[in-house]
Amino acid sequence: DNEELRGAIEAKVDLIDRASFLGMLMKNYKKSIAVSGTHGKTTTTSMISCMIRNLKEDPTILLGGELDEIKGNVRFGKKELFLTEACEYKANIVKYFPTTAIILNMDEDHLDYFDNMDHIYRTFLQYGQNIPPEGYLVLNIDNAYVQKLIPEVQAHVVTFSIQQEADYQAKNIRFSEAGLASFDLYYHGDFIRPIHLKVMGLHNIYNALAAIASVHENGLDFDLAIQGLESYRGVHRRLEYKGSKNGISVIDDYAHHPTEIQSTLHALRQAAQGKIYCVFQPHTFTRTKLLLDGFAHSFHEADSVIITDIYAAREKDYGDIHSKTLVDAINKIGDHAQYLADFDEIVDFCKKKLQPGDTLLTMGAGDVYLIGEKFL
Repeated sequence: DNEELRGAIEAKVDLIDRASFLGMLMKNYKKSIAVSGTHGKTTTTSMISCMIRNLKEDPTILLGGELDEIKGNVRFGKKELFLTEACEYKANIVKYFPTTAIILNMDEDHLDYFDNMDHIYRTFLQYGQNIPPEGYLVLNIDNAYVQKLIPEVQAHVVTFSIQQEADYQAKNIRFSEAGLASFDLYYHGDFIRPIHLKVMGLHNIYNALAAIASVHENGLDFDLAIQGLESYRGVHRRLEYKGSKNGISVIDDYAHHPTEIQSTLHALRQAAQGKIYCVFQPHTFTRTKLLLDGFAHSFHEADSVIITDIYAAREKDYGDIHSKTLVDAINKIGDHAQYLADFDEIVDFCKKKLQPGDTLLTMGAGDVYLIGEKFL
């Protein structure tokens, strides 16, 4: 029902989907870095952006979020270096041909398109096999599915890990009182230097390792890479501090998958002084239905959970799943959740319940962030 699309079809104008167009764009650049994985793409791409934005190569950058350092989500540069996110939805990544590809992780998601984990794995495998022998495939070997790719690809494999020996490894991990992550970086077993991130969570250590590995393999020295990484303060809608009112902090996060919810809550729990009130907006009916059990077990580290209506996004409501179903599933395993549909009603509830020192966390890929803004 898009007017431009209908007009193009009627006028017999050539049409191309975004993924194919992006894949063609990559081929115009001497070097291209594509960041893929079920989780962490925007953050990792943003970290790399902070490392390379001031290089003389004048990089072109495409982000899936808003980054203050590049004043938005796009930076136009010259044809030396191209950086982009690479989403696996509808197998779009098989249309990409970067010179360096990062695979952060593989997890069950987008099951409105993929049949199962094997289908997801085969899609990432085809993507990995697109990388030429002289290219780099940067892999998180702590993820079993990602590690499984290694003997199947022809590119130069670069590994990163927290749990085992790898080309790039984080050791001696620690967190500040504010929950900010630090670790010691090792390269091929040799200590390089300590790194102090300005973002929370163990998941961001994985993202940081991937970012360092990709730029270092492309010729950026460790000092410049780490300097850029340590300047990174986060991208909008990723554990973003929105403000505080009456001693209550408001945080917003894009998490819309069980693994992401657990990572966000775990990161926040290490820094939260009082209770965490989590408002979650499920994203798509298919994801909510097919990952229901995973969602139900994701909220252990929240003190109170409010589930609002499912954000339909690209889908229609066939009536076979509702947010109340998720509330029942959460309460059945012993955690506390309730269903509130109206955003104003949620804001009023939070005004009455939250105390100084508590945290209001809004989570989801829809418009749930408006609740935090209304509260403030």
